[in-house]
Amino acid sequence: MNRALWLLGAGLVMVIAIPLVLGGSGLGGQLRQFPLDTFLLMLCMIVMCWNLNAGRLRLLLAGRGGHLGQRRAVGMVMATEFAISATPGGSGGPLTLMGLLSRQGVRPAQATAVFAVDQITDMLFFLSALASIGLYALSHTIDLRLGWMLAVPALLLIIGFGLLAALGKHHRRLLKTSGRLLRWLKVRHRSRIKLARGLIHFRHALVETLALPRLTLSLIFLLCCAHWLLRYSILYLAVSGLGQDIDWSWTFIVQMLSLAAGQLTLLPGGAGGAELSSTALLSPMIGAASAAAAVVIWRAVTFYFYLIAGAPVFFVMAGRSMLGSLLKRRSATT
Repeated sequence: MNRALWLLGAGLVMVIAIPLVLGGSGLGGQLRQFPLDTFLLMLCMIVMCWNLNAGRLRLLLAGRGGHLGQRRAVGMVMATEFAISATPGGSGGPLTLMGLLSRQGVRPAQATAVFAVDQITDMLFFLSALASIGLYALSHTIDLRLGWMLAVPALLLIIGFGLLAALGKHHRRLLKTSGRLLRWLKVRHRSRIKLARGLIHFRHALVETLALPRLTLSLIFLLCCAHWLLRYSILYLAVSGLGQDIDWSWTFIVQMLSLAAGQLTLLPGGAGGAELSSTALLSPMIGAASAAAAVVIWRAVTFYFYLIAGAPVFFVMAGRSMLGSLLKRRSATT
Protein backbone atom coordinates (compact mmCIF):
# COMPACT_ATOMS: atom_id res chain seq x y z
CA MET A 1 0.00 0.00 0.00
CA ASN A 2 2.86 2.39 0.85
CA ARG A 3 4.33 1.87 -2.62
CA ALA A 4 1.01 2.70 -4.27
CA LEU A 5 0.69 5.86 -2.19
CA TRP A 6 4.21 6.86 -3.21
CA LEU A 7 3.24 6.39 -6.86
CA LEU A 8 0.16 8.57 -6.38
CA GLY A 9 2.26 11.24 -4.68
CA ALA A 10 4.81 11.14 -7.48
CA GLY A 11 2.00 11.54 -10.00
CA LEU A 12 0.61 14.58 -8.23
CA VAL A 13 4.03 16.22 -8.24
CA MET A 14 4.76 15.37 -11.89
CA VAL A 15 1.50 16.97 -13.07
CA ILE A 16 2.79 20.35 -11.86
CA ALA A 17 6.57 19.91 -12.08
CA ILE A 18 6.85 19.14 -15.80
CA PRO A 19 4.82 22.18 -17.00
CA LEU A 20 6.77 24.37 -14.55
CA VAL A 21 10.07 23.27 -16.09
CA LEU A 22 8.89 23.46 -19.70
CA GLY A 23 6.90 26.68 -19.30
CA GLY A 24 9.73 28.75 -17.89
CA SER A 25 9.31 32.10 -16.16
CA GLY A 26 6.28 33.08 -18.23
CA LEU A 27 4.08 30.31 -16.81
CA GLY A 28 2.96 32.23 -13.70
CA GLY A 29 1.83 35.26 -15.68
CA GLN A 30 -0.16 33.05 -18.06
CA LEU A 31 -1.96 31.34 -15.18
CA ARG A 32 -2.78 34.64 -13.41
CA GLN A 33 -4.50 36.05 -16.49
CA PHE A 34 -6.74 33.03 -17.02
CA PRO A 35 -10.44 34.03 -16.59
CA LEU A 36 -12.04 32.63 -13.44
CA ASP A 37 -15.45 32.27 -15.11
CA THR A 38 -13.93 30.05 -17.80
CA PHE A 39 -12.33 27.86 -15.14
CA LEU A 40 -15.67 27.53 -13.30
CA LEU A 41 -17.37 26.68 -16.61
CA MET A 42 -14.86 23.88 -17.12
CA LEU A 43 -15.63 22.46 -13.67
CA CYS A 44 -19.36 22.59 -14.46
CA MET A 45 -18.69 20.70 -17.69
CA ILE A 46 -17.05 17.91 -15.70
CA VAL A 47 -20.10 17.72 -13.41
CA MET A 48 -22.24 17.45 -16.55
CA CYS A 49 -19.98 14.63 -17.76
CA TRP A 50 -20.59 12.73 -14.52
CA ASN A 51 -24.35 13.08 -14.97
CA LEU A 52 -24.18 11.98 -18.61
CA ASN A 53 -22.20 8.88 -17.65
CA ALA A 54 -24.64 8.17 -14.82
CA GLY A 55 -27.52 8.26 -17.30
CA ARG A 56 -25.59 5.91 -19.58
CA LEU A 57 -24.99 3.51 -16.69
CA ARG A 58 -28.68 3.45 -15.77
CA LEU A 59 -29.67 2.71 -19.37
CA LEU A 60 -27.09 -0.08 -19.65
CA LEU A 61 -28.31 -1.74 -16.46
CA ALA A 62 -31.92 -1.63 -17.70
CA GLY A 63 -33.34 -2.38 -14.26
CA ARG A 64 -30.94 -5.21 -13.42
CA GLY A 65 -30.00 -5.03 -9.77
CA GLY A 66 -33.12 -3.08 -8.84
CA HIS A 67 -33.84 0.61 -9.13
CA LEU A 68 -30.80 2.86 -9.48
CA GLY A 69 -31.50 6.55 -9.01
CA GLN A 70 -29.57 9.30 -10.76
CA ARG A 71 -27.91 10.51 -7.56
CA ARG A 72 -26.52 7.09 -6.67
CA ALA A 73 -25.48 6.51 -10.29
CA VAL A 74 -23.55 9.80 -10.25
CA GLY A 75 -21.87 8.66 -7.03
CA MET A 76 -20.83 5.39 -8.71
CA VAL A 77 -19.39 7.30 -11.65
CA MET A 78 -17.47 9.73 -9.41
CA ALA A 79 -16.07 6.90 -7.28
CA THR A 80 -15.02 4.99 -10.41
CA GLU A 81 -13.39 8.07 -11.94
CA PHE A 82 -11.51 8.66 -8.68
CA ALA A 83 -10.19 5.09 -8.78
CA ILE A 84 -9.16 5.54 -12.43
CA SER A 85 -7.24 8.70 -11.56
CA ALA A 86 -5.66 7.28 -8.40
CA THR A 87 -4.31 4.01 -9.83
CA PRO A 88 -1.70 3.35 -12.56
CA GLY A 89 -3.27 2.75 -15.93
CA GLY A 90 -6.70 3.43 -14.45
CA SER A 91 -6.80 -0.22 -13.38
CA GLY A 92 -8.77 0.55 -10.24
CA GLY A 93 -11.73 1.91 -12.20
CA PRO A 94 -13.21 -1.37 -13.47
CA LEU A 95 -12.66 -3.06 -10.08
CA THR A 96 -14.45 -0.22 -8.29
CA LEU A 97 -17.37 -0.24 -10.71
CA MET A 98 -17.72 -4.03 -10.43
CA GLY A 99 -17.68 -3.82 -6.65
CA LEU A 100 -20.30 -1.06 -6.51
CA LEU A 101 -22.56 -2.84 -9.00
CA SER A 102 -22.21 -6.03 -6.96
CA ARG A 103 -23.44 -4.16 -3.88
CA GLN A 104 -26.34 -2.96 -6.02
CA GLY A 105 -27.29 -6.59 -6.66
CA VAL A 106 -25.90 -6.92 -10.18
CA ARG A 107 -24.33 -10.30 -10.93
CA PRO A 108 -20.59 -10.29 -11.80
CA ALA A 109 -21.17 -11.45 -15.39
CA GLN A 110 -23.78 -8.72 -15.91
CA ALA A 111 -21.51 -6.07 -14.39
CA THR A 112 -18.64 -7.15 -16.66
CA ALA A 113 -20.94 -7.07 -19.69
CA VAL A 114 -22.14 -3.56 -18.80
CA PHE A 115 -18.54 -2.39 -18.51
CA ALA A 116 -17.66 -4.08 -21.83
CA VAL A 117 -20.52 -2.41 -23.72
CA ASP A 118 -19.59 0.90 -22.11
CA GLN A 119 -16.04 0.52 -23.46
CA ILE A 120 -17.32 -0.52 -26.90
CA THR A 121 -19.42 2.65 -27.18
CA ASP A 122 -16.35 4.68 -26.20
CA MET A 123 -14.31 2.99 -28.94
CA LEU A 124 -17.08 3.58 -31.46
CA PHE A 125 -17.19 7.27 -30.56
CA PHE A 126 -13.43 7.73 -30.93
CA LEU A 127 -13.39 5.90 -34.26
CA SER A 128 -16.24 8.10 -35.51
CA ALA A 129 -14.54 11.24 -34.16
CA LEU A 130 -11.23 10.40 -35.84
CA ALA A 131 -13.01 9.79 -39.15
CA SER A 132 -14.85 13.12 -38.85
CA ILE A 133 -11.65 15.00 -37.97
CA GLY A 134 -9.91 13.35 -40.92
CA LEU A 135 -12.60 14.56 -43.31
CA TYR A 136 -12.43 18.00 -41.72
CA ALA A 137 -8.66 18.08 -42.15
CA LEU A 138 -8.97 17.26 -45.84
CA SER A 139 -11.29 20.22 -46.44
CA HIS A 140 -9.50 22.81 -44.27
CA THR A 141 -6.02 24.25 -44.01
CA ILE A 142 -4.74 21.88 -41.33
CA ASP A 143 -1.18 20.58 -41.41
CA LEU A 144 -1.53 17.18 -43.07
CA ARG A 145 2.06 16.25 -42.18
CA LEU A 146 0.63 15.15 -38.85
CA GLY A 147 -1.68 12.64 -40.51
CA TRP A 148 -0.12 9.86 -38.42
CA MET A 149 -1.79 11.45 -35.40
CA LEU A 150 -5.11 10.37 -36.91
CA ALA A 151 -4.01 7.18 -38.64
CA VAL A 152 -2.33 5.42 -35.71
CA PRO A 153 -5.18 5.60 -33.15
CA ALA A 154 -7.75 4.91 -35.87
CA LEU A 155 -5.86 1.78 -36.92
CA LEU A 156 -5.63 0.59 -33.31
CA LEU A 157 -9.38 1.08 -32.84
CA ILE A 158 -10.15 -0.83 -36.05
CA ILE A 159 -7.91 -3.68 -34.89
CA GLY A 160 -9.71 -3.65 -31.53
CA PHE A 161 -13.12 -3.94 -33.17
CA GLY A 162 -11.81 -6.72 -35.40
CA LEU A 163 -10.61 -8.70 -32.40
CA LEU A 164 -13.94 -8.23 -30.62
CA ALA A 165 -15.83 -9.43 -33.68
CA ALA A 166 -13.55 -12.45 -34.03
CA LEU A 167 -13.95 -13.36 -30.36
CA GLY A 168 -17.72 -13.07 -30.62
CA LYS A 169 -17.88 -15.27 -33.71
CA HIS A 170 -15.39 -17.91 -32.60
CA HIS A 171 -16.08 -18.02 -28.86
CA ARG A 172 -16.41 -21.83 -28.81
CA ARG A 173 -12.97 -22.22 -30.37
CA LEU A 174 -11.64 -19.70 -27.87
CA LEU A 175 -13.00 -21.74 -24.96
CA LYS A 176 -11.49 -24.96 -26.31
CA THR A 177 -8.10 -23.35 -27.00
CA SER A 178 -7.95 -21.67 -23.60
CA GLY A 179 -8.96 -24.96 -21.95
CA ARG A 180 -6.08 -26.80 -23.65
CA LEU A 181 -3.66 -24.05 -22.68
CA LEU A 182 -4.77 -24.10 -19.04
CA ARG A 183 -4.53 -27.90 -18.97
CA TRP A 184 -0.99 -27.67 -20.37
CA LEU A 185 -0.20 -25.14 -17.61
CA LYS A 186 -1.49 -27.76 -15.13
CA VAL A 187 -4.41 -25.63 -13.90
CA ARG A 188 -6.83 -27.72 -11.87
CA HIS A 189 -9.89 -29.12 -13.63
CA ARG A 190 -12.26 -27.38 -11.21
CA SER A 191 -10.63 -24.01 -11.89
CA ARG A 192 -10.86 -24.55 -15.66
CA ILE A 193 -14.56 -25.36 -15.40
CA LYS A 194 -15.16 -22.29 -13.22
CA LEU A 195 -13.40 -20.03 -15.74
CA ALA A 196 -15.33 -21.53 -18.66
CA ARG A 197 -18.65 -21.02 -16.87
CA GLY A 198 -17.67 -17.42 -16.09
CA LEU A 199 -16.90 -16.75 -19.76
CA ILE A 200 -20.18 -18.32 -20.87
CA HIS A 201 -22.17 -16.29 -18.33
CA PHE A 202 -20.36 -13.15 -19.46
CA ARG A 203 -21.19 -13.85 -23.11
CA HIS A 204 -24.87 -14.40 -22.27
CA ALA A 205 -24.97 -11.16 -20.28
CA LEU A 206 -23.21 -9.32 -23.11
CA VAL A 207 -25.72 -10.60 -25.66
CA GLU A 208 -28.52 -9.59 -23.28
CA THR A 209 -27.12 -6.08 -22.94
CA LEU A 210 -26.61 -5.68 -26.69
CA ALA A 211 -30.19 -6.88 -27.22
CA LEU A 212 -31.57 -3.74 -25.58
CA PRO A 213 -34.02 -1.77 -27.77
CA ARG A 214 -32.35 0.15 -30.58
CA LEU A 215 -33.66 3.42 -29.19
CA THR A 216 -32.00 2.68 -25.85
CA LEU A 217 -28.69 1.75 -27.51
CA SER A 218 -28.86 4.90 -29.64
CA LEU A 219 -29.48 7.02 -26.56
CA ILE A 220 -26.53 5.33 -24.79
CA PHE A 221 -24.29 6.24 -27.73
CA LEU A 222 -25.58 9.83 -27.81
CA LEU A 223 -24.83 10.22 -24.10
CA CYS A 224 -21.37 8.78 -24.73
CA CYS A 225 -20.76 11.30 -27.53
CA ALA A 226 -21.97 14.21 -25.39
CA HIS A 227 -19.70 13.14 -22.53
CA TRP A 228 -16.55 12.89 -24.61
CA LEU A 229 -17.23 16.07 -26.58
CA LEU A 230 -17.53 17.97 -23.30
CA ARG A 231 -14.53 16.24 -21.74
CA TYR A 232 -12.33 16.81 -24.77
CA SER A 233 -13.32 20.48 -25.01
CA ILE A 234 -11.57 21.26 -21.71
CA LEU A 235 -8.12 21.70 -23.27
CA TYR A 236 -9.56 23.85 -26.07
CA LEU A 237 -11.17 26.16 -23.49
CA ALA A 238 -7.89 26.30 -21.56
CA VAL A 239 -6.00 27.40 -24.67
CA SER A 240 -8.72 29.87 -25.70
CA GLY A 241 -8.88 31.32 -22.19
CA LEU A 242 -5.18 32.18 -22.48
CA GLY A 243 -5.94 34.24 -25.59
CA GLN A 244 -4.50 31.72 -28.04
CA ASP A 245 -6.15 30.59 -31.27
CA ILE A 246 -6.13 26.88 -32.04
CA ASP A 247 -8.38 24.46 -33.88
CA TRP A 248 -10.59 22.30 -31.64
CA SER A 249 -9.71 19.19 -33.63
CA TRP A 250 -6.02 19.60 -32.76
CA THR A 251 -6.73 19.78 -29.04
CA PHE A 252 -8.81 16.61 -29.41
CA ILE A 253 -5.92 14.75 -31.04
CA VAL A 254 -3.39 16.14 -28.55
CA GLN A 255 -5.47 14.81 -25.65
CA MET A 256 -5.86 11.38 -27.22
CA LEU A 257 -2.14 10.97 -27.85
CA SER A 258 -1.09 12.51 -24.54
CA LEU A 259 -3.34 10.32 -22.41
CA ALA A 260 -2.18 7.27 -24.36
CA ALA A 261 1.45 8.27 -23.75
CA GLY A 262 0.65 8.75 -20.09
CA GLN A 263 -0.16 5.06 -19.72
CA LEU A 264 3.52 4.28 -20.33
CA THR A 265 4.66 6.07 -17.18
CA LEU A 266 2.93 3.59 -14.84
CA LEU A 267 1.95 6.54 -12.64
CA PRO A 268 -1.64 7.34 -11.59
CA GLY A 269 -3.52 9.41 -14.14
CA GLY A 270 -0.74 8.97 -16.68
CA ALA A 271 1.18 11.68 -14.83
CA GLY A 272 4.42 12.74 -16.46
CA GLY A 273 3.81 11.29 -19.89
CA ALA A 274 0.56 13.21 -20.44
CA GLU A 275 2.10 16.55 -19.43
CA LEU A 276 5.33 16.06 -21.36
CA SER A 277 3.67 14.95 -24.61
CA SER A 278 0.83 17.49 -24.55
CA THR A 279 3.20 20.39 -23.83
CA ALA A 280 5.54 19.24 -26.59
CA LEU A 281 2.68 18.99 -29.10
CA LEU A 282 1.15 22.36 -28.19
CA SER A 283 4.36 24.41 -27.88
CA PRO A 284 5.02 24.79 -31.64
CA MET A 285 1.49 26.15 -32.08
CA ILE A 286 1.05 28.52 -29.13
CA GLY A 287 4.47 28.87 -27.47
CA ALA A 288 6.03 27.07 -24.51
CA ALA A 289 4.62 29.28 -21.73
CA SER A 290 1.04 29.19 -23.05
CA ALA A 291 1.27 25.46 -23.73
CA ALA A 292 2.51 24.73 -20.20
CA ALA A 293 -0.20 26.95 -18.66
CA ALA A 294 -2.93 25.29 -20.74
CA VAL A 295 -1.70 21.85 -19.66
CA VAL A 296 -1.68 22.85 -15.96
CA ILE A 297 -5.29 24.11 -16.22
CA TRP A 298 -6.39 21.09 -18.25
CA ARG A 299 -4.91 18.63 -15.75
CA ALA A 300 -6.21 20.59 -12.77
CA VAL A 301 -9.73 20.07 -14.12
CA THR A 302 -9.40 16.53 -15.50
CA PHE A 303 -7.07 15.04 -12.86
CA TYR A 304 -6.91 17.01 -9.61
CA PHE A 305 -10.63 17.81 -9.62
CA TYR A 306 -11.47 14.13 -10.15
CA LEU A 307 -9.34 13.23 -7.15
CA ILE A 308 -10.58 16.03 -4.86
CA ALA A 309 -14.27 15.66 -5.66
CA GLY A 310 -14.21 11.89 -6.03
CA ALA A 311 -12.27 10.94 -2.89
CA PRO A 312 -15.06 11.59 -0.33
CA VAL A 313 -17.63 9.94 -2.63
CA PHE A 314 -15.38 6.90 -3.00
CA PHE A 315 -14.92 6.54 0.76
CA VAL A 316 -18.66 6.85 1.38
CA MET A 317 -19.75 4.43 -1.35
CA ALA A 318 -16.84 2.00 -1.62
CA GLY A 319 -15.32 2.26 1.84
CA ARG A 320 -11.77 2.12 3.11
CA SER A 321 -11.57 -1.65 2.60
CA MET A 322 -12.01 -1.35 -1.17
CA LEU A 323 -9.35 1.39 -1.34
CA GLY A 324 -6.95 -0.84 0.58
CA SER A 325 -7.57 -3.76 -1.75
CA LEU A 326 -6.98 -1.55 -4.80
CA LEU A 327 -3.71 -0.18 -3.42
CA LYS A 328 -2.49 -3.63 -2.40
CA ARG A 329 -3.35 -5.02 -5.84
CA ARG A 330 -1.41 -2.23 -7.55
CA SER A 331 1.53 -2.58 -5.18
CA ALA A 332 1.76 -6.28 -6.00
CA THR A 333 1.84 -5.64 -9.76
CA THR A 334 4.24 -2.66 -9.91
